[in-house]
Amino acid sequence: MAETTPEPAPEMKAAAARPSVRAGLVAAAMICAGTLLLATFELSMADWPSGFVLLGILPLTALLFFGCCIWTATLLFRIQKGGAKFAVPFLICAATLALLVYAPLQKVALQRNFYWHRADRERIVARVEAGELKPNVDYNKSMIALGDKEPSVSAGGNDIVVDQADGGTYVLFLTSRGLKHYFTGFLRVPPGSDPKDFFEFDDKPPSQLVRYDTDWYFVAN
Repeated sequence: MAETTPEPAPEMKAAAARPSVRAGLVAAAMICAGTLLLATFELSMADWPSGFVLLGILPLTALLFFGCCIWTATLLFRIQKGGAKFAVPFLICAATLALLVYAPLQKVALQRNFYWHRADRERIVARVEAGELKPNVDYNKSMIALGDKEPSVSAGGNDIVVDQADGGTYVLFLTSRGLKHYFTGFLRVPPGSDPKDFFEFDDKPPSQLVRYDTDWYFVAN
């Protein structure tokens, strides 16, 4: 007598036939998370030579995110058959787009950078003012290469730029270094001094000048 295989219950058949959105949800979450991370830390990655990497990564990420938005939008047509869960990937993309447009992501990253490294930078400034740290780069008499033995406080090789003025010493900690001598960074000025008097701004005033605390400014040339 041949054995009969029991047929799956109707509930199991319905569960097996029910469409899943899990793969789309995971893909949308990963793409959106990567896009937000790149948008947040783009400025700190803009120094040489990683700036060249960004030239490829930025367009690729933008294209990938745009494609993700289009693809998740097509999932909305499956809501009637598969349920409201198919709207979740699109909502993730929409929320990411809103953050990219309205949230001050780079400002948040700069604030974290400033407060996270402030204590180490204050100690470096004190050593510069005491004469313990002096310019040591042959091709730039205003630059101090801190090297790997010191805390990482400046982008582009942990180099800082100093300017000995009448009122004290200006110290620039870089957050990015680009082509054509473009830079951004946190400038520590002597008490009561004007950040615009920093020698890098002799020919052209800073394009960005934001006060972060007493004697501390975020600057860009």
